[in-house]
Amino acid sequence: MAYWTGFLLGLLGSLHCAGMCGPLALALPHSAASRTRFLAGRGAYNLGRIGTYCLIGLLFGSLGKTLVLAGVQRSASVALGIGLLIGLFASRRIKLWRPVTSLVQRLKSRMSLLLRRSSFASLAALGLLNGLLPCGLVYVAAAGATATGGTLAGVGYMTAFGAGTVPMLMAISLSGKLVPPTLRLRLLRFVPASVCLLATLLILRGLSLGIPYLSPDLAAPHSCCQP
Repeated sequence: MAYWTGFLLGLLGSLHCAGMCGPLALALPHSAASRTRFLAGRGAYNLGRIGTYCLIGLLFGSLGKTLVLAGVQRSASVALGIGLLIGLFASRRIKLWRPVTSLVQRLKSRMSLLLRRSSFASLAALGLLNGLLPCGLVYVAAAGATATGGTLAGVGYMTAFGAGTVPMLMAISLSGKLVPPTLRLRLLRFVPASVCLLATLLILRGLSLGIPYLSPDLAAPHSCCQP
């Protein structure tokens, strides 16, 4: 999978983050120090989030590599694409498993303690924990990381995804305001579109039609246009 799809998913998906993670971005602790320290603290928080995404990319990229070695990359890519489309339409009916809910509550409890501190380490830790909270867009990005078929490629894909979410969350932190609800509702329509785009690319990739960049021949020994 091309990294630009991960970045685009993060960029458009951050419109969703404005409502879900925006309040946390506004609640991040800060001291009365200089503007530079304020920016550095927000940078530490976002680096923490991206760090967690990199670990997720490492895990799912390794899974993708295993699928390649097992010779089922094409089938897995199509299945992931179809799964994303099904999940997109069924997401409102999905409820978290009770053990997952318990884990989320523990994470939130730990994050509430970190919100009382203003050190760079605590802000980075907040970002790391935030990256572990259940998020449909992260799961979508993880599917893209799996499709890369490589460990380092999976890390790169999730890094691109994380980078795409930074502009919106940084803007929220700096402005002190969330995106106006009316504007966010208008822009949120692009989030499902980005998920559909990624799902379509996964399915086309799995079909291995021999189209450079879009649907390369995965059966070829050195298939071109793959990261």
